Amino acid sequence: MFVKAALLLSLVGACWALVGRTQSSGVRGKLICDGRPAAGVLVKLYDDDRGIDADDLMASGKTNANGEFEISGHEDEMTPIDPKLNIYHDCNDGVKPCQRKFTIKIPDSYITQGKVAHKIYDAGTIQLAGKFPGEKRDCLH
Repeated sequence: MFVKAALLLSLVGACWALVGRTQSSGVRGKLICDGRPAAGVLVKLYDDDRGIDADDLMASGKTNANGEFEISGHEDEMTPIDPKLNIYHDCNDGVKPCQRKFTIKIPDSYITQGKVAHKIYDAGTIQLAGKFPGEKRDCLH
């Protein structure tokens, strides 16, 4: 009987390890373009899966009329998630195709256990007019 119970517990533990644990994160901020609110800007929260694995989309949204946004999401991972915020915009972009995209890494201290993010990272007010390190153009977001 003891052996069966130990085997069952081992199997449950192995299954849990395969599924991972639910972790969450969130971010808020305000986007401006040349001092004016950047309304309707697409923001996406991802779990950054380095390597050949595609990043996991945790949440997406758009800025409101005041340029403000707040999004949060969760993902099941065996290892700690690596949350990042992608911002897709056309501030001072002229008639160039696609959108400008840059990424903000969310600090690990803003990762919480469970489906609800209990700590929300405040990205502050971000002026989109300048060029950001690592900025790219993105057509297929």
